[in-house]
This record gives sequence, structure tokens and C-alpha cells, in this order.
Amino acid sequence: MTDTTLRGTGTAQRLFVSYAGPDRAWAEWVGSQLRQAGHRVELDRWDWKTGDDFIEKMNLALAAADAVVALFSRNYFDPERWTREEWTATVAVRGRLVPVAIEPLTKDDVPPLLAPRLRKDLHGLDETGATAALLEAVHGPAAPNGPVAFPGAATAPAPAQPAAEADPQRPRLPGSADSQRVSNIRRRNPDFSGREDEMVRLRTGLLNGRQAVVQALHGMGGIGKTQIALEYAHRFASQYDVVWWVDAEQADQIPVRYTELADRLGIAKSDAGPDANAHALLGHLREQHRWLLVLDNAEQPDQIEPWLPDGPGHVLITSRNPDWHGIAHQSDLDVFTRADSVAYFQARIPRITGEQADALAQDLGDLPLAVAQAAGVLCRGGMSLDRYRELLATNIARLLQESNVRDYPVPLAATVNLAADRLTDDGHLDAAALLRLGAFLGPEPIPAAWLEKARPRLTTLPGDPDDPMWLRDALQPLGRFGLARVDFDTFQIHRLTQAIIRAQTSVELAGAVRDDVTTVLVAVDPGDPQSPADWPAWASLSAHLTTAVAGRRPELRPVLLNAVHFLLRSGQPGAAHELSRELHQAWSAELGPDHPDTLTCAQYLGHAGADLGEYALVRPIMEDTDARRRRVLGEDHPDTLQSANDLASVLRDLREHADAHRMMEEVLARRRRVLGEDHPDTLQSANNLAGILREMGEYADAHRMLEQVLARYRRVLGPDHPDTLHATNNFASTLRDLGEVADARRILEEVLARYRRVLGEDHPGTLTVANNLASALGELRRHAEAVDLLRDTHARCIRVLGPEHPRTASITRNLAAMLSAVGRAFEAQHLTGGKSGGKGKRKGDKGKGKAGKARRRSGGKRR
Repeated sequence: MTDTTLRGTGTAQRLFVSYAGPDRAWAEWVGSQLRQAGHRVELDRWDWKTGDDFIEKMNLALAAADAVVALFSRNYFDPERWTREEWTATVAVRGRLVPVAIEPLTKDDVPPLLAPRLRKDLHGLDETGATAALLEAVHGPAAPNGPVAFPGAATAPAPAQPAAEADPQRPRLPGSADSQRVSNIRRRNPDFSGREDEMVRLRTGLLNGRQAVVQALHGMGGIGKTQIALEYAHRFASQYDVVWWVDAEQADQIPVRYTELADRLGIAKSDAGPDANAHALLGHLREQHRWLLVLDNAEQPDQIEPWLPDGPGHVLITSRNPDWHGIAHQSDLDVFTRADSVAYFQARIPRITGEQADALAQDLGDLPLAVAQAAGVLCRGGMSLDRYRELLATNIARLLQESNVRDYPVPLAATVNLAADRLTDDGHLDAAALLRLGAFLGPEPIPAAWLEKARPRLTTLPGDPDDPMWLRDALQPLGRFGLARVDFDTFQIHRLTQAIIRAQTSVELAGAVRDDVTTVLVAVDPGDPQSPADWPAWASLSAHLTTAVAGRRPELRPVLLNAVHFLLRSGQPGAAHELSRELHQAWSAELGPDHPDTLTCAQYLGHAGADLGEYALVRPIMEDTDARRRRVLGEDHPDTLQSANDLASVLRDLREHADAHRMMEEVLARRRRVLGEDHPDTLQSANNLAGILREMGEYADAHRMLEQVLARYRRVLGPDHPDTLHATNNFASTLRDLGEVADARRILEEVLARYRRVLGEDHPGTLTVANNLASALGELRRHAEAVDLLRDTHARCIRVLGPEHPRTASITRNLAAMLSAVGRAFEAQHLTGGKSGGKGKRKGDKGKGKAGKARRRSGGKRR
């Protein structure tokens, strides 16, 4: 589009439309009018593709815009929406903000900073008036070209303007009087919240194409399909002339529902039957624009397809059945985001804190129906939050049997039981058995390969174990009835569905199912828990090993210990500590404190506690494990030497360097004698001893030892092994100590790139190397680079390890020092005063100009 003069009002401008998600219809209309007037308009849902970085796109749009057209509404000023970042960024740098109100607002609705600004009201006007008001807001008022008539003179009526030809594809003014003539939509749900991304995808999908667009929302029961369809129908009602809701569960009743619509449209014939009138309706819709049919709870695609209209309108289907291929564009609906669950609880339940809401949402697996049921119980009083969560753990099926949630007519327990009963009634015995088996695994995706491998030894699954199609035949009904999410190589059952199915399983049958679960888990071979290449497989297995069944099965003890080892090596000390603590308590009572498995678990428990920075608390565990292994296994057993190595490391962390040095020297000598110079355990103790020497100020000796250790690590394990990377970081640190900062920086940059590639951005080791590199940059007076690196590292460390972890404290101090060095002492003081953003908020500027004011947050913001 060229920068041509527009009707004498000015030149084309680059405009960014800022709006809240529920006001999408207004945003489409405003964007359409401004483009029609010749402006270059950026509207996120028109111009940004799926997968784009939302923050980056918003920053770039704000930076490039000549003006930001802000659609003021009560939704717009919701503090949990990104709109706040958009208008504050514009106002902060004196960018041009064009406010237009799309609903009546009081002075209390508008923030004080914006209250004095003049704004145009678009609400209450017809489309011609609203268009004129919008363009005047953007262009500014214009003086008359000719003489102004005397106010007392009689004025002739203005000549009539020819009506513009209606474009049925252009957005219509929301709330216009001539919209939505026919509708049977029930009342709007006043408690609907969240789901903005799903609403955007749905609207975008329905706007793709000029012929009939059929969109199918599918997902498990209780996930909110009907509620999203209902909200869509209300939110975009102004864009349709006909909005008609059809209960499509019984496909043979669709002609009856279509006849009701045909009668409302005046095309039904009283002497014709439902089928004839329904076909007449389909013929009528083929020639009409701006209609929406909602087919709710449609479960049989082959019976629905003949009744789908093919005119230029929209059809929205909700279904548990995922098999709409070739019939409709599909949207697989997932549970609430955690932010949506928390926002829902805080809106419904008085005085619930964010932490309490988060914990309750975790218990409920963010399932919308369960969230609504819980809010309904708790907001009425009579049951405390702690009691409700206790019942979720002990009597969940009973708790979910009752519900007074108006917009969900059937409680969750009944929804699940009805669907499960249909499996048996329809003869899908293999699917019912697979559902039970999956209910005793974890709520994470279950790889199909696990079941294929273990199938010959599973006793609770009926049918022929040699049938190559058994798993497909069992999984398809689970997906069709909304009892599981079925992908090409995994299936997943929601945690509440699992709990309800477990509660309905007899004690005898549950025991047999648990035996089969053990058989499945033991058969899995995820590889080496120390190898990053095998960590994805270990992550999948560990998620299921941590279920209640796992710790009581002797066959699973070796794989459970390897799972804890994986969690430690992959940088998940919190999860490792929780699992090892539970196992150590159970095994100490069952096997005794001196059993080898109990001792290995104690070693891992101490290791996890040390990784969490709880050095004083884990010292007694380390000392006890070391003493028991010396007595039970002997001084030179590899496990004993590992305990001694770990105890010496904790003494180092406690700054007891003399004792740590003495013990680590002894361990290193024994490992060299027992295991050899090149054994990875020997190299571990040598690396640790060099670290102790460094902290004692013996920099030259530490450097000399690390040079030898690093050469052996590279030869034995390779340059990308995590232990090699750790030793490289330590070697670079000794170079800094010796004043060779430029060489240290070069090595640290290289090892940081390797850490990120091999272990990931958030691994604790990666964060340590980033902190060390920032220190080297600071010593080289490259403070701005150091600040940028430390801001990102600080935010990640808070999220991964928590604000109280010693590593977080070290990075906080380092960042404060760098901020002071670049003249930002106030920010440094604020940071070290304990207000560093412990909830994961990142305050770093992104980009320049207007865009630099748009802030990142760790999650929970909504358009």
C-alpha cells in the first residue's frame, strides 16, 4: 500500500490495533475499516503466524507503528492481559495512543494515567457513525473547506449517499442493530474465563475460506468443548444473521432441529416431514451468508456428514470423537493452562491465594469441569480447601459424584463412568481392560511400544496377544469415547479419569492390574541414566515410576534407583530429592538401613539435598551412609568410595576445607589403586580435589591438576560428556584466578555453547557456567554484555532452583555488581534487597524505542 493522501485528512499511517481477547470482533471491524481507509494495519491474529514469538512480534509492531489504536473496554484494563504492556509501552515513550471506547466506561474503569486522555466512543453508534468516529480519532478533527452556515438559518437536508454494496465477508460492527435476527442460543456463562488462545484458533479457522467452513472441537469429557462453543456464539453473535444450536448426540434428531430453524426462517412447509424441511434448510443456507450452526456433542461423523450445509457460512462441531478427518478442520482441545485455572479459582473462591489455587489446580489436572466443580463446592463454604484436597487424595470418586455447576449438567464421575460403561456395553472388552491398566500408570503419555513389548506377559488384557492389531483396536474406542488422548505412538489418560476408574476397580482385580503395570515398567529399557541422549526415554519412564504402585514392587528397585540417578544428572534435584526420600523411608522400614538398595538410595538422597543447597541438613545423611558402607561393604568398595567422595564434597561446600582436602586426597588415592587412573570415578575425585585446592588459594596446583584431568576426560569420555564439560568449566575458572581472563572467557564461551547444546538452557550446570562467563566479562570491563547474560541466567535460576538457592544468591550478587558498574545502583540495591522478581518475572528490555518497554513475563498473561 502506498503512502497516499486520504480524503484530505492526512497520509497513510502504520497502525497497530491493541485489544483484549474477548473484544476480537471489535478488533476485526476496526482493522477492516482502517485498511479500507488506506492505512497499513497490523492486527496480531491477521498478521502473526502460529509459532511466532508473541513478545517479539508485539515489540516489533509497537516499534514500527505511527500510532496504537487502543480499544478501551473493561477487558482491556484487566491487569492479567498483555494489553497493559502495550499501552504502557506506548505512553512511556510518548508514542501516539488513539483511544476508542467500545463499551461504556466509568472513571473507575480506566487507569488514572489514561483517564485525562480524550477518547472517541464507538459504542451505541450505527456503522456509519462508528466508522466516522474511528477515522476522526485516527486522523484528528478537520476544519470545514467552505463557509459555515449561520446557526439560525433553516438547513436543507443533506443529500442521500448511495449505500455501499454489502460485503458479506467484511467484519460487521459489533452490536449493530441489524445483526443476528435468528438465534436459539441459551444464556451466556458468566463464569467463563481463559481459553483466549483456543478462541483465537477457532475464529481464525472459521474465517479461512469463503465457502462453508466446518470446525470440530474434540476432546475428553469435561474439558469444556461446549463452553467454548457457547462463548464463541455469544462473542461473535454480531457477525451472523443466524446462530442456531443443535443437540447432535442423537444424529437422527438433527432433521427435527433443522426443521425448527426452517420454521423460524419461514421456509418450512407444514405438510412436509422433518427430512424434507431439513433439506430445504440446507438448500436455503447454500445461498446465504453470515450463519453459524453449532452441532453440540456430535459423536458419529459418518451420520453427521450428510447434514452439513455447504453454503458460505460456519459450522462448529463439538465432539469427544477425534475422527473428523475429511469432514472438518480439527482442533484438539486440551485442559486449562495453569494460569487459566488459577485465574478461575481466584475469581470464584474468596481469599484463595495464588499458591493455594496452583496446588489445587495441580491436584485436578487443570480439567475445566473438575475446576468448576471444586470452585462450586469451596465458594459455598462448609468445606475447607485443605479438607477438599485431602478428599481428592483419599475419596476422589465420591467427591466428584456431585456437582451443582449449571453449565455442566453431569458431574465428572458420572461422565467418566457412563463412557466406561459404554465400552463394555458395546463389546470393547480389550479397550476397557486397557483403560484399567492405564489408570494404574502415571497421568503422562504412555508409549504404545511399552505395551507391545510386554503384551505376551500381561494377564488382565483379553484377546489374542499375537494379534498385530490388538493395540489399535483397543485404543480407538478410548479416543472415540473421550476417555484417552490417543496419538500415533502414545496415549494419555487424565489423572481424574484414572482416579475414578481405580475407585471402580475391585481389590482383587486391582492387584492383578498392578502386577501387569510392574511387568510393563520392568520391560522398558530407556538406556544409560547418565547419557543426555537417553534422558528423553528416562523422563518418560520416570513419570510413571513415581506412581504409588512403584515403591512396593521389588522388581522395580533397580530401575527406580536409576531413575533417581537420571533426575540428579539431568539437573532435577527437587524431583530427585522427593523420590529418593519416599523410597528411603519405605526401604529402610522394609529392607533395613544396611540393605545395599537402601544405602544407594541414601547416597542419592544426600546428593539431591546437596544439589538443593541444603549442605548442613544432608551432612548427617552422608556421614551415616559412609559409615554403614565402610562397615557393610569395606573400605575399598566402589560404593564406599563414592560415599566418601560425596561427603568430602559436602565438607567443601560447608567451607571445612582442611577436612575436605584430607578426605578427598584419601579417596583419590584409593580410587587410583582400585579403579585405575582413567576410571571416571577416579577423574571425578581428582576434579573435586582440584576444586578444593582452588578454594584454598592453591591456584597453580589446581590448574596443573585440572589440566591433566581435563586431558584424560576428553580422551576417555569425549569433549561433550557432562563430566568433561564440568571439568572444562573448572579449568577456565583457574585461568581467571591466575589472571588469564581473556583465555578464560574464550573457553567459557565455548563450554557454555556446549552446555546449552548438550544439557539445555536451564540445566544447573549451564547456569553456573553462564555466571562464570559473566564474571569474566565483568573483569574485562564488558559490563553491558555481562548484565544481559546475567539477567537471563538470574531469571532461569529462580525458576529452576528457587530464589533461596545458594547458586541463585551468587548470581544475584553478581548481577547487582554488574548493574552498579554500569551506573544502575538503584536497580542493584533493589535487587539485593530481596525484590528480584521471585515469581519468575523478567524485566529486561526487549528491543529499542517503544518496543523496549514491553516486558516479558514467565506465564499467565492473556491477549
